[in-house]
Amino acid sequence: MTGDGAAVLLRTDREGVRTLTLNRPHRRNAIDAELFAALADALRAVATDRTVRALVLTGAGSAFCSGADISVPDNAHPLYRMRALTDIAMLLHELPLPTIAKVAGPAIGAGWNLALGCDLVIATAESTFAQVFTARGLTLDLGGSWLLPRLVGLQQAKRLTFLAETIGAEQAHEMGLVTWVRPADEINAFTDGLAARLAAGPPVALAQTKSLLHEGADTTLRQALAAEARAQGLNFATADAPEAFAAFAERREPQFTGRWTVHRPPIRPTSSEKGS
Repeated sequence: MTGDGAAVLLRTDREGVRTLTLNRPHRRNAIDAELFAALADALRAVATDRTVRALVLTGAGSAFCSGADISVPDNAHPLYRMRALTDIAMLLHELPLPTIAKVAGPAIGAGWNLALGCDLVIATAESTFAQVFTARGLTLDLGGSWLLPRLVGLQQAKRLTFLAETIGAEQAHEMGLVTWVRPADEINAFTDGLAARLAAGPPVALAQTKSLLHEGADTTLRQALAAEARAQGLNFATADAPEAFAAFAERREPQFTGRWTVHRPPIRPTSSEKGS
């Protein structure tokens, strides 16, 4: 619970879109042990809920997330504390649906890496970002050492992390760390529209596309092509591909469901089972 008794993580659902809101605005949504646990539980729930077709992650108040809350004493062994970050990074990375970080205000340290762990990042012109770890005598966490070099290259990753400098939304956008920058009074509507588009998309194809892109960063071309062929076979076994073709021919919007259309033949009892 927050200092005023409210939940540290808020959840809303609307037409296939789930929004998770970090809710510690009095600490600029810094993540303490309670919020780490709540976020991990929420991401596990999303992973197994097929009614959720897109996820939005955001923060309450004037910040997205100012990182881990180092103001709260924690006597647990560092390996246990780091396990909470590891769980969240992997859960977010492996979610089989599109994820959006809606960043209004600062995203600092682990908070920035939480946003980078999402598939798409929307920021306002006022948003700021910093890999602040070395300024605190620490090193990267929540996946930053893996994410940053892949997004901006090794040299720029070193610049951002060695110097712990703060950059604005436009610079982050130019570097490929933010997908869109929108005025503060437009970010909610823009995010809602984008999430609705993703939620209306083909869930199986989107899940496999995300997986292929993630795996492709660490595989050979031959391995990537083989994975693409397997994924395409699964797509043609759903109702979505035929629906898309029909919608194109009929000049209408497709209605994607992800429904499996390959029917398993009935299991016939053996002769010995018949006699038992």
